[in-house]
Formats: sequence, structure tokens, C-alpha cells
Amino acid sequence: MNYLGTFGPVSWSRLAHAVTSRRSWLIALLVILASGALMGLAGSSDSSSQSPIALPDTAESARVAALIKEFPGGDSAPAILVVTRTDGAPLSPEDRAAAEAASQRIKGSPPAVSEDGQAALSAVPVDSKLSGFALTDTVTSMREAAADGLPSSLQTQLTGGPAFGADIANAFSGANFTLLAVTAAVVALLLILTYRSPILWLVPLLVIAIADRVGAVIGERVTTAAGLIADGSTAGITSVLVFGAGTNYALLLISRYREELRHTREHRVALATAVRTAGPAIVASNATVVLALLTLLFAAAPSTRSLGLQAATGLVVAAVFAIFVLPPLLAVCGTRLFWPFIPNPDDESSQDTVETGVWHRIAAGVAARPAVVLTASIAALLVLASGLLGVNTGLTQVEQFRVKAESVTGFEVLSEHFPSGMTDPTTVVGSTEAAAAIQRAIDVTDGVVSAAPRGEHEGLTQWSVIINADPASDEAFDTITALRTAVHDADPDAMVGGADATALDVRDSASRDQLIIIPAILAVVLAVLFVLLRSVLAPVLLVGVTVLSAVAALGLGGWVSLHVFGFPALDTSTPLYAFLFLVALGVDYTIFLVTRAREETMTYGTRTGIVRAVSATGAVITSAGIVLAAVFCVLGVLPLIVLTQVGIIVGLGILLDTFLVRTVVIPALFTLIGPRVWWPAHFDADDRAEADQAPGHTPRQAAAPRRDT
Repeated sequence: MNYLGTFGPVSWSRLAHAVTSRRSWLIALLVILASGALMGLAGSSDSSSQSPIALPDTAESARVAALIKEFPGGDSAPAILVVTRTDGAPLSPEDRAAAEAASQRIKGSPPAVSEDGQAALSAVPVDSKLSGFALTDTVTSMREAAADGLPSSLQTQLTGGPAFGADIANAFSGANFTLLAVTAAVVALLLILTYRSPILWLVPLLVIAIADRVGAVIGERVTTAAGLIADGSTAGITSVLVFGAGTNYALLLISRYREELRHTREHRVALATAVRTAGPAIVASNATVVLALLTLLFAAAPSTRSLGLQAATGLVVAAVFAIFVLPPLLAVCGTRLFWPFIPNPDDESSQDTVETGVWHRIAAGVAARPAVVLTASIAALLVLASGLLGVNTGLTQVEQFRVKAESVTGFEVLSEHFPSGMTDPTTVVGSTEAAAAIQRAIDVTDGVVSAAPRGEHEGLTQWSVIINADPASDEAFDTITALRTAVHDADPDAMVGGADATALDVRDSASRDQLIIIPAILAVVLAVLFVLLRSVLAPVLLVGVTVLSAVAALGLGGWVSLHVFGFPALDTSTPLYAFLFLVALGVDYTIFLVTRAREETMTYGTRTGIVRAVSATGAVITSAGIVLAAVFCVLGVLPLIVLTQVGIIVGLGILLDTFLVRTVVIPALFTLIGPRVWWPAHFDADDRAEADQAPGHTPRQAAAPRRDT
């Protein structure tokens, strides 16, 4: 019974025959040629060098940043050159002269010396239109020029907004290639261990690698066409998703293919059955993740919206290659790919383990005591979830890098010798007519050290405001909030921007996105499960368990990030990204399990069906989970802490999902609830199973499941 045909008018039997027939290689060739043509038309892109954009144009701090570009000198952004002695001693007159010469070489302002005499500061204008590698080249040239001819007793560091942007772009230079290489190596190693074949792993890895490159190029073009800007982080995450999900699809398909080879000698028949039975689960899984990713289009942050669209496009490409390219290649290669462990009906060592083996013993043990197992498992998940208590959220600009760049160390040096607000002043823009009132409002705001006008333009005045608080701290946010309230009262059109205001807007934007997107993700997953299972109770239970598992992973991963890896806090976007991937990808394994459970339930009843489903899918879900967790951990090769944190949390969460939720919690739930879990669907096999368990009744042998030949 093709109970998954509700996903479209496509007949899976016809499709399975088409992609496994003797001429199926033409389909694979057509898909690959079409993909190559699309890549050729798309051309090259420099998106990997772009820095993430955390705020929309409508945010107050973003509007201020756009406005000040219209002021005289607004077409440039200040980088900050700081000069100190290597021994930490005060600057001598000769040192100050050398610092002034260094500033002149890069056309900076005359140096200002700190009160302790140990550091000199110069502002250097940088074209604000520069971005990506062009900005990196400019900043690198400035750093080299400043240090050229400097006495060995002195050191220079260039920091400030342009320097941070350049260091982010430079950090991603080659990082995505490294990510791709490490990811491919990890997947190859795990596939070799899974298949125990020296050649089988090559086919799925080749298909996934091609799909990743095609998905990356098409995803970037789709994102650009939608008016969004792809950046280095979105490209890296997309590659991880494509490799992880693509490997999952391959594992599911090949696992079912190998299982069917134990019942027939015709490898194309076995492969067609595998495509017919596993294909709908692959499509359902892919649709769930794609739709969940598309909910990111509701986010405020441009980078988050870009990630949703680019990653969704990449995963659609991965599913196309899994359905239309992988089966034809497997069909052409035949069973030789499984050497030296080629499954066949005559080999007792390769017989079906659905009623034997370690996974059957685990599932049977869970079914024997479901209440005890379920209680203990939920208690463990709640304990892990408690790790969220006391976890701080929000990284400052200098805390974004996993490895410190010069812009970070330079900013830290400045903060040691100059007032916190002086290194990156807050900006206020308001009506010139209300300038006096705005000035008074700024002066009376708690936390403001000083404020001075910086020029006028077309009826607007700009102020540079120094506040007394550490960057992006709670005190800084309180001061910015109070300052906004004060200047808005003086002039409703006045606005407050700058680094601290931007950090505050990013935090508020992240909170808003979580409130909107997390319910949308859950609604999408619930809807897909409703359509997939045609049941009322099962989807609700499965989503509830998935949410509990995701929260437990956030608690465990957050605790590990802070107390094991020593990160100061979780980034504001980490919880949303982690929750999205945990729920969407966790449902992958749910779909793999429950579709097989429903198939087995039709013949054996719910209790035996879920045991057989765990026995049949335990190995492939475990393999897929380990691969996906390892792939996400590879995100740690990228330079931003947020990506490392997402890798840690999602990696741990997937392992938790694989070994606890899908193997223990869901089977225990299905066993406790029994046939009612499928309501309103009803299976005759459940009636037979209940009759077999009645006192004095002799159990009958269950009918063997029908197999297509």
C-alpha cells in the first residue's frame, strides 16, 4: 500500500522503475548536464567573502548608519590605529613622534595620547562602500603601511568597524573550502565504517558532493534574485546541511536496498522496491526540513532570511540527486558495490535482522517495560534541559571570533587605556531645530559622560555621545534605552545608533524572531506529520517529544559551550538556529522510524510493528545520526563562535535524538498507547494482535508482508 502517495500525484512504483531500469543512467546524465548548465549560467560569486548582516534597514541603529553617510565625511567609516610599547611602558617623545608618523602614512588624524601615557589613538577614514575582500585588502595595506619603519619597541594595531569587517571577511577566506574538505573527509570515513566496503561509499559521496556544489551555486542565485545577500556563514551552513541530509537520504535508500537484496537475486527489483518504499520517506523528510527553513523568511535579520532560502534551495537539490541520480548509479554498478559483504538470499550471515540482533533486543526490552523506560527517559531529558538555567545570551563584537583577530586585540588594548565609550561612540541624529532640546536630553541621561555635535546636513544634526559602560553590556543597553527615550521625547524623529545601539537592536530582533519563527517551525512539522501519518494523536506526540529533545539539547549544548569550551555566552542567534536544525532534522529520523512502523503495523499490529520498525531502522538511524552529528561538529572549523556553538548543540542533540528519543522514547510511547496512536486509522492486524494476547488463545502466525517483485 502506497500510503505516502498523498505527497503528490507521482506514482512511486513508476518512478522507482524509471530510475532503476537499464536506461536509467540517461536520467542521471540528464540531471547532471542540466545542473552543469545552470552552474555555468550562474557564474561565479563573491558571497563567501561577505559579512553577515544582522539587522534590517528598518532598525533604528541601521537607519542611523544610513543617515550619517549623507553627512559631510559620511562616505567614510573610521578605523582606529592604536600604538603602544611592546613592554607596556609610557610612550616617550620619540615614541609619540613615531606614532604620528605611522598615522600620517595611512592618512589618519593626529594621535591622541591616553591619560596614562601608554597608548596613542588615531582615527583613519576608510571608504564605507568597501566590503568583502576589497575591504580586507585595504585594511591589510593600511596595517602594513602603519607598521613599516616603526621602531621595534612599538607595535600598531588597527581596529574599529572597518577592521572588524575586514577580519570577518578574511576569516572566511578559504574557510568554506576547508569546511567542505573536512566535511567530505568525515562523511567518507563514516560511510566506509558503515558499509564496510572499500568502494560503496564512493557512489553516495560523489552524488552528495556534486549536489552540494550545484546547490551552493543555485542557492546563491535564488537568494540574490529574491533581493537577499548570501554571506560566508550561510554558505558554510548550507554545505553542512546538504552533506548531512544527503548522506541521510543515501543511508536510508541503500539500507533498504541491501535489505531487499536478502529476498531477491534481481538487484534492479530490489533497488526499485527500495526506491518505492524509502523514496516517500526521503521526500517527506526533505519537505519538512525545507518548509522549516523557509520559515526563516519571516525573520528580521537579512542573514537569517538568506540562510533560510539558500539552505532550502540546497536541500531541494540534494533530494533531486538522491532520487534521480543515486539510484541509476547504484543500478548500473550492481551488487558488486557491496563487496566483500554482498547480500543475497542464500547467505545466512546476511539474512534479515528485523527479528534478531541488538536493535531487536533493545526494542523488545523497551516494549516489555514501556512505562518505566519512558519515565526514566523523560526525567533524563528534563535534567539536561535544566542546563539552560543561568546561561547568558549575547556576545559583544570582540567576542564573535573563536580565534582573536587584530581588530579584537586592538579594541581590547584601547579599552584598557581609553574610556569605554570613547573607542566607539554612540551616535544621535535629530532635527537641527530641536538641537537644544536634544542636547539637554542627552546631557541628563544617566550613563552619558559627554556629548558633542559633529555637524549638520539638510536640517539634521549629528552628535557623538560617550557613555560610561562596557561595550554591549547590560549597563550599556540600559543607557541606550534611556537615551532613546530622552531624545524621542525631545524630538520624535530623533534616533540613536552606534555599536551599542546595534547590539541592542540585534538582541531585540533575535527575541522577536524566536517568538515568531519557533511556532511557525512547529506548525510546519506538525502539518507534514498530519499529512504523512493521517493520524491525529501520533503527530502531536511526536512533535512534543521532538521539542523536549531539542530543549534538552540546548541545555546540554549551552552548558558545554560555556563550561567546557569557555565561551562567555551563547550568541543571540544560536538558540533559533539550533532549535530549527534540531527539530527539522530530528523529524527526519522520526519519519524514517514511523513510516516503517506503520508499514509493519499493517501486518503485525502496533506493538510488534514498532519493535520490528526499530529493529529494521536502528542501524541506519544510528549511522545517519552519527554522520550528521559529525558533520555539524565540522562547523567548528569556521571562525565565528556562533557557528561553533550551533555545531556543538546540534551535534549533541542529534546524538540524543538518535540513541534516546528514536530508540527508546517513541517506541515506549507507541507501546503504551497502542493502536489508538494511529487514530482515526485502524489496522486489522491490531485486532489480531489483541486476540492473540487474550487468555487461552493460541497465537497465529502473522502473514508475511507483501513484497513487490
